[in-house]
Amino acid sequence: MAILLVEQYFEFAGFAQNIAVMERAASLWPAPAVKSTRKMFDAGFPSDPASLQRAEGSLGVSFRARCGTTVLDTLHQAGCLKARFPRQAAREWAEVVTVNSSGGIAAGDRLSSRFSVACGASVTITTQAAERFYRARAGENSAVVENRVEIEPGATAEWLPQETIFFNGAAVSRGLHVELAAGAEFLGVEMLVFGRALMGETVRQLKLRDRLRITRDGRPLLHDVVRIDGDAAALLSRPGTAAGMRAVATFLCVAADAGVRLKALREALQDTEAGASVDGDLLVARILAPSGADLRRAVETGLFALRRRSLPRIWLL
Repeated sequence: MAILLVEQYFEFAGFAQNIAVMERAASLWPAPAVKSTRKMFDAGFPSDPASLQRAEGSLGVSFRARCGTTVLDTLHQAGCLKARFPRQAAREWAEVVTVNSSGGIAAGDRLSSRFSVACGASVTITTQAAERFYRARAGENSAVVENRVEIEPGATAEWLPQETIFFNGAAVSRGLHVELAAGAEFLGVEMLVFGRALMGETVRQLKLRDRLRITRDGRPLLHDVVRIDGDAAALLSRPGTAAGMRAVATFLCVAADAGVRLKALREALQDTEAGASVDGDLLVARILAPSGADLRRAVETGLFALRRRSLPRIWLL
């Protein structure tokens, strides 16, 4: 018993000595007095929306032609926006996949991207996954997303992002401006999904301003604006709007053979709620679908009719 008590005494004494050493070390190297003032979001303890952390990102990518191959010319990426360049079987085409590392877009986020395609180059621009716009809190500013594509004479660009999903209460201001030179070609698609059908989501409150603008040599070819401020589900249920459909896609194509492509697109979408027309070398088509999954299938069918090439590999993951 005496031996046991002695061992316990020495163990306690050693522990006390270690504590004393730690206290002396803390006095020699005190913790910095600077405190973080950045607030983190907690639904149970609301913070000032203006002081919450926001995502910002900018991306600039340009391509040029070299010996029959499209190659990267310049790259600038900052913040949460990144670019990746998968290898292509057809060397005359390049592909850029944009990545938003913030994992989604919330109110107050600001993202901008700019793509330039030089004479003779051919580029497909797509996204890593569907983009999601999350609910905004009262008093928060809208998320701002601006994209610009510049296409020089003899160049071709494809704008093929995956779906854009709006959650109930989202606040979004978004724009796409395509500037073409004479002799340039463009093919683009935008998919808007108002709530996920399989999750039983309904978008009762949405603040959206979505702009599609195409110009050629500075002159407007198309200016299309979607503006929703209020009950999106009620608006989409109107017969003259979407007749209850909750997903919408828009095809845009500027090419000399737009009339030929129109015929192929109409044949491909004959069993779909869709419409398409051509004005000169500008083709515009719209698709309505009851869900994002149905819309995606219809868009994939339409893209194959317009491109006659396989979809970007990132779409198949």
